[in-house]
Amino acid sequence: MIYCVEDDTSIRNLMVYTLNTSGLAAKGMADGEALRRAMAEEKPELILLDVMLPGEDGISILKALRRKDAGMPIILATAKGTEFDKVQGLDLGADDYLVKPFGMMEMVSRVRAVLRRAAPKAPAELTCGELTMNLQSHLVTVQGQSVQLTLKEYELLRLMMENRGVVFTRDQLLSAVWDTNYVGETRTVDVHIGTLRTKLGKCGEYIQTVRGVGYRL
Repeated sequence: MIYCVEDDTSIRNLMVYTLNTSGLAAKGMADGEALRRAMAEEKPELILLDVMLPGEDGISILKALRRKDAGMPIILATAKGTEFDKVQGLDLGADDYLVKPFGMMEMVSRVRAVLRRAAPKAPAELTCGELTMNLQSHLVTVQGQSVQLTLKEYELLRLMMENRGVVFTRDQLLSAVWDTNYVGETRTVDVHIGTLRTKLGKCGEYIQTVRGVGYRL
């Protein structure tokens, strides 16, 4: 959810409409008090914050937000556009800024860019006990020793390591790992799980059979 804090109703409604139609859920609010009430109910993914607001201005709100949450993505919107305003906002912790009047597509582009930067980075390595998978080199090791897996065995193992504790049915595994147009039977999954367990040696026992359902790590 993206919160748009803007006191001009027409601009706020246009911002929210544009974000929603661009696939980004958004809500609008007119001032800092409305923002605080909204945040008490739901923490947003990003805040678009106008600097010139009635009562408490955007800079003061930014300072208060940063004291509570240093990682919250915040984009400032200012009608001034002076170098001082830009630098001050960025120095206080804003992730980006928009100078009014700005285009709606520019706003969407900047929002997407800030969200991408704020997104948690995927781990380079997955670990489960003495089993390790390096996602960059596609290297799987058991107790420090490299294990050679086929592509399907690797993809099966990766899916389960990324979703530890989740029980997958054979049909779900078949759909996720094999091509959607693949015509086969769930026995294919059982065979690959069997060879995967064998290759993993001691760590093969990490792959558990859930009777009548499927498998989980």
